[in-house]
Amino acid sequence: MSIPLLNRPMTRLLPRLSLAALLLSFSPFSAFRAELPDAGSDGERVESARFIKAIDGLKETEKALYLYERVERVEERKASGDPNPTQVKVSRVFPAGTGITHIPLGPDSAPTNAAAYRTDLENLLKSLTWAAENGKPQRDAYEKVAKKQKERSDLIDQTRNAFLFTYLGDEMRGDSKLQKFRMDPNPGYKPTGRGGVIFTKVKGIVWLDEASGQMARIEGDVTDDISFGLFFGKIYKGSHFMQERYEFAPGVWLPSFSQYDFDARKLFSQISVHEKMFASNYRLVGAPADAIPIVKAELEKLGGGARAEKKSGDK
Repeated sequence: MSIPLLNRPMTRLLPRLSLAALLLSFSPFSAFRAELPDAGSDGERVESARFIKAIDGLKETEKALYLYERVERVEERKASGDPNPTQVKVSRVFPAGTGITHIPLGPDSAPTNAAAYRTDLENLLKSLTWAAENGKPQRDAYEKVAKKQKERSDLIDQTRNAFLFTYLGDEMRGDSKLQKFRMDPNPGYKPTGRGGVIFTKVKGIVWLDEASGQMARIEGDVTDDISFGLFFGKIYKGSHFMQERYEFAPGVWLPSFSQYDFDARKLFSQISVHEKMFASNYRLVGAPADAIPIVKAELEKLGGGARAEKKSGDK
């Protein structure tokens, strides 16, 4: 489950319900929403041990998103069935060690303003240069990142016991065979920590890639209201999520499409989120020390190398 890193208010409110959700998305890039079978559907119950590779793969995805840059296209709608988005945001998403930088792009995934784009790259270089240093502020920042990743990893591990899985059959996605499973909340599961409660109120379908054992798709529904804090927020029953993942590098599975349809309350305000996110152009840039030469080379091509070098040294 996975959804960390995107700068969107509702997904931050959810502790990335997708993170909880992503653990375990639907057919390629369409607004089709499959009807999820009920708990009484025929099928073969399987042991959760069958999902060990998928669970480990989701934890590796969390780490990979701090090492791979990508282009994200986010489409917002008033309702899930609307054919046209009300707003489209495209950005270049670049990991910077202790955080993620979003650089705005145009609808064609190209910069719309050369000067502004160069300034964004210069600021990215400053962030990378800072993150590559070994001072106490940097160590403190990395400790916070490590703590969040551990919390997510622990949450992902809980899915071994949080769900009962029922095998429903096989489906083809291109040349790959996917194994389809229904996931229902396990009545015997006892949540540990606040995040685990989410699993008691979610049901869905998960597809595993037969050859690798990795999660290829997930789709789910919220079956009961989920509260966050005493008065902070609530996600309402009937909210829906989905995600599709592909292998972008040997052994590296990353999300290509996600969709969130949530009705919720934040403090005393009602919120409705209907959002599709397409991720493409994944490229390994590595840790800050490895990424710095990449950004410097781009700035040199733009004629901003000297200016960037000066700014990155300013404190």
